[in-house]
Amino acid sequence: MSIIRECRFGLDGGAMFGVVPKTLWQRVSPPDQDNRVHLNCNLLLIETPRARVLVETGMGDRWSTRERERYAVETLVDTGEMLAELGLKNSDIDAVIISHLHFDHAGGATRLVDGKLVPSFPNAKYYAQKGEWEFAHNCNARAVASYRMDDIEPLFEHGVLELIDGDTEIVPGVFARVTGGHTSHHQIVCFESAGEKGVFFADIMPTRSHVQPPWVMGYDHFPLTSCDVKSEWLSKAADENWLVVFDHEPGVPWGRVSRNEKGRFEFNPLAEETLKHRAAII
Repeated sequence: MSIIRECRFGLDGGAMFGVVPKTLWQRVSPPDQDNRVHLNCNLLLIETPRARVLVETGMGDRWSTRERERYAVETLVDTGEMLAELGLKNSDIDAVIISHLHFDHAGGATRLVDGKLVPSFPNAKYYAQKGEWEFAHNCNARAVASYRMDDIEPLFEHGVLELIDGDTEIVPGVFARVTGGHTSHHQIVCFESAGEKGVFFADIMPTRSHVQPPWVMGYDHFPLTSCDVKSEWLSKAADENWLVVFDHEPGVPWGRVSRNEKGRFEFNPLAEETLKHRAAII
């Protein structure tokens, strides 16, 4: 497995931490002068004996100067270049799982080639929840700014989008699990191999600072669901010593979860060097 740190960006701290008082969240995630907290788009590459699976696509590069300034977008690495460092090409990816279709998760799903939008990973099937697709096309005023049709429509037009309905095994050992919470059909990705398990939490738990169940985002459509789902999956991860991966953590994005003497969840990051190419975690 490998982490691809696709870009760095920033979102309003109040929106990222919801009802958690700023006096608390700024201790663990200091904001900039515009009250934005620092975030990454972390993609997860899972290589199994049968397939290469990419979890999320990041923000991509189709952003105007004004949009880049608004979201403090800073591209860290071109996904294709990172794959090349791993000895792979975009065409080597067999499956792409998108947790939900917001622009910071689906923005890199397509790219411009000769003035036309095409799938970034031409030989891959892209997997998203059917309900998420339907909501993206019929969302309300609160959610509309989070979806960009140019990110996702070309996938449908090229016949590479697989709309799944509920929990699904994408390839042997890699599963999409619907959680709801952030959006009604938000999904996380679970994986297992040789008796070990792991989970990519996506936007149910975007950073290590969101490990406590009540610390949910103001962006969440169903925050009470997020709180309950986090408790459920964190308990599994702690009890069974799973690897956990955070999609927007600006520091080390993977590690283990445990409970302290007060019963509160704690994140224990893996050493930074394990992020380097083809880290043998599972």
